[in-house]
Parts: sequence; structure tokens; C-alpha cells
Amino acid sequence: IEGTTTPIAFVHEVLFPYARARVRTYLEETAARDVEVRQIVADLRRELPASGFEPAAEVLEPPTGNPPTATQPQDADIVGYVYWLMDRDRKSGPLKALQGRIWEEGYVSGALEGEVYPDVRDAFVRWTASGRRIAIFSSGSVLAQQLLFGRSSAGDLSAFLSGYFDTAVGAKGEPESYCRIVAALSAQPSRTLFVSDVAKELDAARAAGLRTMLCVRPPAAVPTASAHDIVESFDAIQT
Repeated sequence: IEGTTTPIAFVHEVLFPYARARVRTYLEETAARDVEVRQIVADLRRELPASGFEPAAEVLEPPTGNPPTATQPQDADIVGYVYWLMDRDRKSGPLKALQGRIWEEGYVSGALEGEVYPDVRDAFVRWTASGRRIAIFSSGSVLAQQLLFGRSSAGDLSAFLSGYFDTAVGAKGEPESYCRIVAALSAQPSRTLFVSDVAKELDAARAAGLRTMLCVRPPAAVPTASAHDIVESFDAIQT
């Protein structure tokens, strides 16, 4: 998504700050009553000890008012840990799930609208009309993907999408992830094209037998050499 269908600036200057500004309030308002949010917090607690994060010496009262156990960080530590993950752009599953839930409120309220490049909708229409299926693989949660394309600047694009995949299938730099996606789509690797702006991801997809294209959106500079075919617009991807 980021840098391929959607400007990087939208993700870093709109989505990430929106979620960051609302983390504490969102947890305070939902953790006590929402089972899924409690599970996200529990997952964050579980991964925290091995992360390298060091909680601040002073810990505030937990937002839920429930005292932590001796083995669990307080919720204020969890908020600090979420900030820490965001600052390092860590691909944490629980973090991505939490961001997706916060963004959901923003999209539903109209405060957020997913941004896509002008050529995206026309390409989706063209590819679908020619019998091609389109799926998304992103480090962002499936929910975040559905929200962005379902409430985009080009309208509801969800009807064009056959599948959404996040890092639950594996890391984007691992060939096995692409094998799982192709299998889930009942597709053939040699007849599947993966488009990304990250060469490492394309290397992994190619190792899994997929066709690949490097998407270089202006103002990014086109590399002088690439192991993958280069496109600067979806207009160049014909069926």
C-alpha cells in the first residue's frame, strides 16, 4: 500500500499521527468493555519482555483502574510501549491491530479518508474487467487495509479486491509468506504478479516463483539498476 497504491506522506503524516494522538484515550475508553482490545493489550504485554523496551521509572495509574499483576506491566507502560514501537516502525501484530481499531473510528466518523494515487481506481477497473483478481499484502492489519480501500478518495474500492493479507501469513521479506498467499488465492505463482516499492519484498516474492514489478512513485528516484521491472504508474501495467 504505502508507496504503491497510497502516498507515503498519507501514512506517515496522517494515519500514524492520528493513531498516536489517540492511543491513551482509546485504551481508557475501550479496554474495560471490549474483549478484542483487551486481547490486543494482552498480546502487547506478552511481546514486551523480549522487545528491548524499558518502561519509565514513574508509572501512572492504569486507565482501567485494575491493578496489574506482579508479572504484567501497568497499562501506562503499554501506552509507552506503543509509542516506542511506533517510533521504530516495528511490524508488531498487536500494534497494527490497535492502530486499525483507532483508525476505524476515524474512518467511520469521517475524520479520515483513505488516499490513493489517481491511477489506482482506473487500474482496478481495467484489471478486473480483464478477469484479473487483485489482492493486498501489507504490514498493516487486514482491518486497516479494508478501511483505507473501502473509504478512499476514489470511492469504495473494496468490490475490486479479492483478498487482504497482513503479516499473519508471515513477514514480507520471507518467500514462504508469498507461497501462503498464492495458495490461499488458489493461484499459480507464475501467473501472479506482485507489485511493491520495496526491493527486498520483491526478492522474496520472486524466490517464491511470483512475477514482480518495482513501483517507483515520483518524486522517488528511479534506480539506475534493478533486478525487477520498474513502473512509475499503474497505467504501465497492462493485462
